[in-house]
Amino acid sequence: MRASRIKVVILCGGIGYRLKEETEFKPKPMVEVGGKPILWHIMKIYAHFGFRDFIIALGYKGNLIKDYFVNKKYYDGDFTLVTDKHSIKHHKGEKKDDFRITFVDTGQESLTGERVRRLKKYINDNDFMVTYGDGVADINIANLLSYHKNKKAIGTVTVAHPILKFGGLEIDKNGMAKKFEKRAKIKNLINVGFMVFKKSIFNYIEPDSMIEDVFYKLIEKRQLTVYYHKEFFHSMDTYQDVQDLNNFWKENPAWKIWD
Repeated sequence: MRASRIKVVILCGGIGYRLKEETEFKPKPMVEVGGKPILWHIMKIYAHFGFRDFIIALGYKGNLIKDYFVNKKYYDGDFTLVTDKHSIKHHKGEKKDDFRITFVDTGQESLTGERVRRLKKYINDNDFMVTYGDGVADINIANLLSYHKNKKAIGTVTVAHPILKFGGLEIDKNGMAKKFEKRAKIKNLINVGFMVFKKSIFNYIEPDSMIEDVFYKLIEKRQLTVYYHKEFFHSMDTYQDVQDLNNFWKENPAWKIWD
């Protein structure tokens, strides 16, 4: 697919307290699924639809993210090192990724809205995308962008029904069970990331705020549209989520829409 110039911002600066088993030593976007950081999986989803121009908002242990991509050809492929000459010969291995990545230090403790604010000078087009560095989905990014442009609002947020890890029952007025779901869905929709904004969003994001805080202003002005994603979505919030995503990768990685 033809590459787009539209920038994709990925928020990768948080510490990830609920995943301390992994994030004590690395940033959460570097936690691996199928032997690759979840950040790489997110980038592959966007790149599949031609969006390969990324801005990585760095914070906690951001140098590890830089190191991974700078040295990715060594991590992914076989090579021969001649130590006395320090010459390296790379052997044929995996197909190389076609990414253009701008790494930006947005502060160790900045909130997500503040991180986006600090990226303003790198946004050149009228629209840009924003997502979190810890969630994957089998989402059609091209359709999301078209939806956003057709609605002509300042912001578009992708939402889904979260799936519980518990079973859910529906009951009738007499207290009798009429339906059971092994993994029940919550009726309310949640923000799952994969957002699109016009550049004018920078007029609304307050300093030291969360990116979600801007939703209040956009809703008040009727400038926030909702893109409903009905299919697969999974975030990485706990160690159980890491295990679940790795099991999905082995059995049925629904978000692997690339070749």
